[in-house]
Amino acid sequence: MDGKSFVPIAEGKNVPWRDKLLYEYYWERNYPQTPTIHALRTDDYKYIHYYGIWDIDELYDLKNDPGEMKNLIFDPAHQAMAKKMNREMFDLLQETGGMYIPLERDIGGQSNLRRKDGSRPADFPAELYKK
Repeated sequence: MDGKSFVPIAEGKNVPWRDKLLYEYYWERNYPQTPTIHALRTDDYKYIHYYGIWDIDELYDLKNDPGEMKNLIFDPAHQAMAKKMNREMFDLLQETGGMYIPLERDIGGQSNLRRKDGSRPADFPAELYKK
């Protein structure tokens, strides 16, 4: 995992530190139900972008909704924040070499079985239906 040592912070030193965290997860054949995910987290917001099979991004106001229960991605009052975080996320991906999808050889088994009596898929938000 890439990163910087936080020992100086633990030692009480005042050092420059990041104000956001970039999260990257790339789809794995062994776990096909988990798509490629990129996310950006700040102290105030979390923006999650799904690449590929999912089509609904997520935006959460962590100060007012720490449990992340209300997705604000379609909220008109949060459109500017969603666009800003999307732009910052892709800028960071560009800077860190994350603008590619790694391809790995198939190894191990797959975890893609479903239960006949399992829960049904969630409904799409109304904003995604054609008018």
